[in-house]
Amino acid sequence: MLKSMLTRRNAMFCAAALATVIGLAGPAAAVTPEEIKARGKLIVGIQGDNPPWGFVTSAGKQDGLDADVATLYAKELGVDVEFVPLEVNNRIPALTTGRVDVLFATMAMLPDRAKAVQFSKPYVANAIVLIGAKSASIKSNADMANLTIGVAKGAAQDTQVTKNAPPSATIRRFDGDAASVQALASGQVQALGGNIFYMDRVEKARPGEFENKLEFQKLYNGACTRLGEKEINASINAFIDKIKANGELKKIYDKWMKVPVPEFPESLEGIPFSAN
Repeated sequence: MLKSMLTRRNAMFCAAALATVIGLAGPAAAVTPEEIKARGKLIVGIQGDNPPWGFVTSAGKQDGLDADVATLYAKELGVDVEFVPLEVNNRIPALTTGRVDVLFATMAMLPDRAKAVQFSKPYVANAIVLIGAKSASIKSNADMANLTIGVAKGAAQDTQVTKNAPPSATIRRFDGDAASVQALASGQVQALGGNIFYMDRVEKARPGEFENKLEFQKLYNGACTRLGEKEINASINAFIDKIKANGELKKIYDKWMKVPVPEFPESLEGIPFSAN
């Protein structure tokens, strides 16, 4: 009898423990602007090694275009900002598990991603390109045949190079932007899938040797919150409208992009800007 009771009680403890683990591993609870204000801090997921979007300075400070936009949004809420530097392929998991409140993390607005996260309105434009040696003749997708091409695993350039490269190309996937740039600089790969700012980093590593060869896709970046979080999504959209109108976004563009603020689309197919 006692043995039976202990067995049942052990089973109950195990079931409770399993439920706790499942709960911890499940989607994070919704966060609202009011909850962030009450906490006094906005926790932002950002890239830690991808200038000029997001990077950590030698002094240990998070900096870059995304950092400036996120800091302005925290100021709009009247709270401090805490940055969590992330690699390319742990950005979305960091958000969906509740490690961060929002992503300002060079998040290209893609339909597949929109199934996992809620995008805001776009606040910056980008392009996905192929970088190769100036001496190499790469004028079309077919010219990528037999090349070894580096990409940051899970990034938009991974998708585009995989989509556009001939089957004979070898695609090597690296953990983040810095590692993929280093692979090109060190000769591990012959070409590199990147964004419009990769060339600045490549030029610093190997001056005068490489150039942008192909452009695969024009992209827009948005902030990301969790699906169904209507209040914070609406708050971020209102903030983006405000900094576009009052010139704050232009100041950030002038500082980091060195080009005029583009005309942003009112909609993108398969990517809602507002939470349902």
